Amino acid sequence: MSGTEPGSGPGTALVVVARDEGLRTATVCELERRYGTDYRVVSGTDPGEVEALLHDAGDPPVAALLGALGEADPDGLDVLRTCHAGHPGAMAVALIRWGDFDTARPIFEAITVGQLDRWVYAPQHRADEEFHRSVTEVLDEWSSRQGGGFEAVRIVGDRWDPHAGHLRDQLTRNRIPTGFYEAGSPEGRAVLEDLGLTQPRLPVVVVRFRPERTVLQAPTDLEIAEAFGLFDPLDPDAVHDVAIVGAGPAGLGASVYAASEGLDTFHLECEAVGGQAGTSSLIRNYLGFPTGVSGSRLAFSAYQQAWAFGTRFSFMRTAASLTTEDGLHRLILNDGCTVRARTVVVATGAAWRRIGVPELESFTGRGVFYGAAVSEAPAMGGRHVFVVGGGNSAGQAAVYLSRHAERVTLLVRRASLTETMSEYLIRELVALPRVDIRYRKQVVGGSGSDVLERVVLRDLDTGAETEEPGMVFVMIGSEPRTDWLAGTLARDRWGFLLTGSALTADDAAPAWPLDRPPALLETSTPGVFAAGDVRQGSVKRVASAVGEGALAVTLVHAHLASLAAIR
Repeated sequence: MSGTEPGSGPGTALVVVARDEGLRTATVCELERRYGTDYRVVSGTDPGEVEALLHDAGDPPVAALLGALGEADPDGLDVLRTCHAGHPGAMAVALIRWGDFDTARPIFEAITVGQLDRWVYAPQHRADEEFHRSVTEVLDEWSSRQGGGFEAVRIVGDRWDPHAGHLRDQLTRNRIPTGFYEAGSPEGRAVLEDLGLTQPRLPVVVVRFRPERTVLQAPTDLEIAEAFGLFDPLDPDAVHDVAIVGAGPAGLGASVYAASEGLDTFHLECEAVGGQAGTSSLIRNYLGFPTGVSGSRLAFSAYQQAWAFGTRFSFMRTAASLTTEDGLHRLILNDGCTVRARTVVVATGAAWRRIGVPELESFTGRGVFYGAAVSEAPAMGGRHVFVVGGGNSAGQAAVYLSRHAERVTLLVRRASLTETMSEYLIRELVALPRVDIRYRKQVVGGSGSDVLERVVLRDLDTGAETEEPGMVFVMIGSEPRTDWLAGTLARDRWGFLLTGSALTADDAAPAWPLDRPPALLETSTPGVFAAGDVRQGSVKRVASAVGEGALAVTLVHAHLASLAAIR
């Protein structure tokens, strides 16, 4: 079975290329049986045969290329790369027999340098659900890259309006299916006409998933939350066991463990779940995800897990201040509401540090972006993009943007990436043809009319400056989100919260009020803990943040037990 007759399926193709006839036949049969209604399955023994069949079928878009690697296909990765060159938007997937362990090293190497997206084991029997789970994950990833499909929310606005960009970023990070329409495009005008809007205040947001279709004009975050049904009134008399502020990895880790262990858990998040990690297009070094996981998917799964255990979430509200009286903590929110809890976990994380170039500030959201690579990447087609930063977040953004932009340049102040970026990510960046890395370079200026059009770069060794066309994504470190705690909790000079032994150090201000020593993650207010990037001395890794969140819950239990003993 080396081919599929033209016209035998719908418009998008799944391609299998393998000389191993048994493996190819079994794979094609399973794909056709499970996916034949929605996809056209095309198979061949080499790239030439596959391309001829696709041409005869009208050159449909290809969702996935499954290329065999094994005894009959020793050059399978080269064959797959040849096929992928003609269909760069497809997922490149190695197809192997179970137990063929000799293929592991070349597959891992190909994934590391960005030449392969995933691998799957060929089906072992009819209705091999393990095989289909892997294929479904591949198709889900391909679909998310393409956009389109179901639109729970529609936004009509100007592409480079910062408000519209903020909304796109928030909805994308919260994994809400969103369609964006340029207000001046035929499609955008058609949406506005259908809504009966002639001179709307942009951006217009249409909430389509609720029984009553809600249309908002230039909405605030609070109005969005209310339209989504997320802005439930808070009970001013409720006293929670723990209130968690911030839903990044640390906060979500705390939420899952607190709720699963029976604590009355309240969780406040002012933006989107995931924090900075939620903006990462692919996290490859998180435990348990051998082919990687997007930050938004990881965060949203954790949110669902905490919600299922009973955590009560409140979105789009911001903590404005924290007070403590008689051992009871009160969070005063930006809308005037108050949340009371016996313990608090502060996991507000950090915000991207601003680039510090005055003439670029006016272009924020219009060619200068802070951490919004996933939501803004589709608009970078045909453009030169500069990514500023030398950490993993900058590297992951460069990889993701290279799927859309014509060229991506990573600008690094240091002379090397070895001390700031994971080795696997450096190797992937070096191997990507659309990415180049420039060391000892800094952005010092820029210009444009409505959007940023040109960027001024300075060589930090020679002082020479050059000007090049392009847009900028900035990921140059972070600043803790602790301004709302100034004067309440002890902080270091950079604003990070002091915890544990740092509160009793010789050079620390008299910040700890009790005779007992503070717990490891306890702040200067007993019963208030800090976890993740907001804490001085934290390790800037997702896994460590989740671990700190879990540890904070252990300390919460101990504090609650001490309160019970006093009573």
